[in-house]
Amino acid sequence: MSKSHSGTLHEYAPRLTAFEFTPTCNSPKKQHSLLFVGGLTDGLLTVPYVSALTQALEGTEWTVFNVLLSSSYHGWGVENLNTDITEIAQCVNFVRGLKPQGKIVLMGHSTGSQDVLHYLHSPNPLPGSLLTRPVLDGAIMQAPVSDREFMLHQVRSSQEVRSAYDQLVHFAKVQPPNALLPLDLTATVGWPDNTGISCRRFWSLASPESPERPAEDDLFSSDLGDGRLKETFGVVAERGLVKGKLAALYSGNDEYALPSVDKEALLERWKEAANAGGMEKWSEYSGVIPGASHNVNGEGQDWLVERVSQYLDSL
Repeated sequence: MSKSHSGTLHEYAPRLTAFEFTPTCNSPKKQHSLLFVGGLTDGLLTVPYVSALTQALEGTEWTVFNVLLSSSYHGWGVENLNTDITEIAQCVNFVRGLKPQGKIVLMGHSTGSQDVLHYLHSPNPLPGSLLTRPVLDGAIMQAPVSDREFMLHQVRSSQEVRSAYDQLVHFAKVQPPNALLPLDLTATVGWPDNTGISCRRFWSLASPESPERPAEDDLFSSDLGDGRLKETFGVVAERGLVKGKLAALYSGNDEYALPSVDKEALLERWKEAANAGGMEKWSEYSGVIPGASHNVNGEGQDWLVERVSQYLDSL
């Protein structure tokens, strides 16, 4: 059902916006901010539980920002995680300017979870960048599934998909990183037929050399070795980009996760990697959302909202 939402549209950087949900125009200014970033193809209000989170937090000091990036909607095919976290850093700085005494938590859904972990584990500043990413008060990953594992599952489903995938891997190897791949081939492997995808982004998401040489986006595959987890989850404490702890909320019936993936065991591996340095950076509010689909559209939504609220209260 269609619904209107009250709030303020902020331009946090040139041509980049974030929508802050507020109950009414006359509502008092809230101190703390939850910055929400969606996944591939997502934009404003495309993830159903954002509205539920907004309603649950109405009586608190927390407000929700739905952050739009250059990679939102159709832009994901030609952007990358470095651009995403640079823009997220700009948004954090903007919100910090609006509410200098408030806390800021970054929450990502699906590939937005890759943004969260990339923000926390990558060098700061990024190589060649002058922007130092600001420290967050908290970070939440929801539906942190593996794009590579799901794609390989599709590849094994038919010879047509296998042929398209093999051609894409070949093109991505021999063409310039910013060259666009044939739309008919990217559609065959399961991506939208109206979205241009660069060789670089395909290689990052498909990560054909994994698990031995995982690409940038391959952060959550269940077959990644302890060495890879040490490079990602394992350096969160060292980077010092989150004051609180990192939480992961994995959907119990995620349609993009392979049936063979033991979600509880995977979360335990991530926890061990995050806490390996002696400083506990893994949140006790992490867990598997009972019965939830990938974007928690229905079952499990109350559980998710309650768990996120508890996490925010803990800060």
